[in-house]
Amino acid sequence: GEHVASTRRWGLAGLALTALGAVLHAGVLVSRSAATGRVPWGNMYEFGTASVLIGVVAYIVVATRVPGVRRIGAFVLGLAVFGLVLIGLYLYAAAGPLIAALRSDWLAVHVSAAIVSFGIFMVSGVASALYLVKVRHDKRFPGEVRRGDGLAVKLPAAAVLDRVAHRTAVFGFPIWTFAVIAGAIWAESAWGRFWGWDPKETWAFIAWVVYAAYL
Repeated sequence: GEHVASTRRWGLAGLALTALGAVLHAGVLVSRSAATGRVPWGNMYEFGTASVLIGVVAYIVVATRVPGVRRIGAFVLGLAVFGLVLIGLYLYAAAGPLIAALRSDWLAVHVSAAIVSFGIFMVSGVASALYLVKVRHDKRFPGEVRRGDGLAVKLPAAAVLDRVAHRTAVFGFPIWTFAVIAGAIWAESAWGRFWGWDPKETWAFIAWVVYAAYL
């Protein structure tokens, strides 16, 4: 009982620190927006930073609603930190005005939807990967016997991970669908064609097909 209470307190403290980190993270984007007088996702550095922030917020929401899932936090936040390091090293761009091609109201619509869906899919992807780890472990040690004290033993049940992966994907998929449609409309407005099969469009469509097949 005392051990469980102590674990719960540490879990709540970790969740509180995660929320504080998300607030500070959001402050970075808000300050860039204030400095440039535009939405803070006008380049890949800002896009990546905002996507990771949404991923962290999505995890906080899931962990608040399903306390048993908090144990995947180390993996979600580990991916977030790793992503931010790479974004800072390879994509950093000083705050400045938008390039001419991005000066459109569609920037706020299309890119916002893409950022939200990217962040939500980050949580879904982590939950899916851990689900596969848990299922493999359960097949090796069926029944109630769970040997060892490794990673898989400490994960939530496979059914819980599967449910989190599915529900987050269900939530993010319509937003991703809207992002793809809005991007096509913006392309028609900017370049006179809805679809040109350039790499971003092609991989956006491939990702949409994969999630559609999964769901």
